[in-house]
Amino acid sequence: MRLAGKSIYVLHDLKTLQADARAGIDVIVFGHSHVPKIDTVDGVLYLNPGSAGRRRFQLPITLATLKITPGGMRPEIHDLGDD
Repeated sequence: MRLAGKSIYVLHDLKTLQADARAGIDVIVFGHSHVPKIDTVDGVLYLNPGSAGRRRFQLPITLATLKITPGGMRPEIHDLGDD
């Protein structure tokens, strides 16, 4: 999908991404592991928001936001906690 001039690719398991699928992609949003993560590799932003549902695997309860501005992208992981 395209949003604010950026190409965003969403998939469940990053291991299923085809190598050539990264061409022209600005952001890859993925899940599967439930481990929140923000990383940039070869100019592509990789974003795993974690899991906002009930706690699983002793991992934090999180979600992610991605702010896209003319100056760039600003991803952020938000810890929702359960206290």
